[in-house]
Amino acid sequence: MNFKDLGLSEPILRAVREQGYDTPTPIQAQAIPAVLGGGDLLAGAQTGTGKTAGFTLPLLQRLSEQKPVRDARGRVAIRALILTPTRELAAQVEESVRTYGKHLPLSSMVMFGGVGMQPQIDKLRRGVDILVATPGRLLDHHGQGTLDLSHVQVFVLDEADRMLDMGFIHDIKKVLAVLPAKKQSLLFSATFSDDIKALADRLLNQPALIEVARRNATADTIAQKVHPVGRERKKELLAHLIRKGDWHQVLVFTRMKHGANRLAEYLNGQGISAMAIHGNKSQGARTKALADFKSGDLQVLVATDIAARGIDIDQLPHVVNFELPNVPEDYVHRIGRTGRAGASGEAVSLVCLDEEIFLADIEKLTRNRIAREIVPGFEAPAGERAEPIVLGRMTIGVGGTKRHAGGGGGRPGGGRAGGGGGGRTAPRPAGARAPAPAGPRTAAPRRDGAPRGPRAGGGSPPRGRG
Repeated sequence: MNFKDLGLSEPILRAVREQGYDTPTPIQAQAIPAVLGGGDLLAGAQTGTGKTAGFTLPLLQRLSEQKPVRDARGRVAIRALILTPTRELAAQVEESVRTYGKHLPLSSMVMFGGVGMQPQIDKLRRGVDILVATPGRLLDHHGQGTLDLSHVQVFVLDEADRMLDMGFIHDIKKVLAVLPAKKQSLLFSATFSDDIKALADRLLNQPALIEVARRNATADTIAQKVHPVGRERKKELLAHLIRKGDWHQVLVFTRMKHGANRLAEYLNGQGISAMAIHGNKSQGARTKALADFKSGDLQVLVATDIAARGIDIDQLPHVVNFELPNVPEDYVHRIGRTGRAGASGEAVSLVCLDEEIFLADIEKLTRNRIAREIVPGFEAPAGERAEPIVLGRMTIGVGGTKRHAGGGGGRPGGGRAGGGGGGRTAPRPAGARAPAPAGPRTAAPRRDGAPRGPRAGGGSPPRGRG
């Protein structure tokens, strides 16, 4: 199948060709006709398969076939709203809109927190057809009366599972309350959980259902590997792997913000250029770090899970889990930053004894045993035993007991308490296994599109930017 077989207009096809694409991915081949048909859609595919282009291309097609709508003030009215969970993802989705709509008379803008509102207000006053936004800043503008959503014809909820993870369900409901009842709604998700289906039941009207991969599957193009390592040797091992393999453009994930900062400082001290990106960084610092990383000027980007869905780099070769996520679904999202759109990639996890329970959960979720490879000299020393891990304000101790540990927030709305790492309490008896944390803990999301706490992304197909 070729893109020209999907009923897209010549201006859109020209933009697709200029990006070097001609063959759609499976999600695109199914989603584009469904969206062009005008009905609601629930679509799920593993990350890196081109979901963003799956809704961007037909959305541009539909809007370009209609005359612009004017609001009460005579300005071009917003006809399409795309809601994303993070600033980085919002920026990249809007970039995709501009890339594929470059030959069309349509305007777009991105809106998120962490930057001043006035430039966004000025753009809204000039009129915009397509708005890409994070929930908090969108509601801020609506509350101040600076935007009008009454003319929206197409609503896209992108990375819906991440939206739920970050606790945005109440903001989503508020957005839906101010949108027209009659509209086309599209829900796209990297994972396809029962919670997503419940949200779809409330949001969508007799939607078409597309799922092109097994739930929570990892891409076959990603070579996965675990390096068992002593608890205090992780930083040294990471620096060793980067030097020995002559790695460049390495995306490294930690669980907490302060851990990302410390690791970046260590790598810089070892002569390896690195920067940290997380929710406490200013938008300017985050934008610069991403730009330097994409251009190759920055060797290592150390990120918390806020970046797991917001980084899209052509042929990113290496993703490293410096610390395993305590929520197994996040492993899928993290390593999905490599091996995208058919390209090969490598995902390496540095796992100490404390994290074996997390590794077991990941392998259970993905139904895949990940190969272990000990790097001589970095294995756990004789006598080292697993110790409890601090997850946010909760410490999971021996036998599953919980102790309040103070400190930062955890996973908002997630399946396990917090996103920890670093702090430890009294060691377990020899051979004791780290018990699984019990019960979810929620935290209110920030209104700028970032989660609170340590958890706050010729023949090839277009990857979208998401």
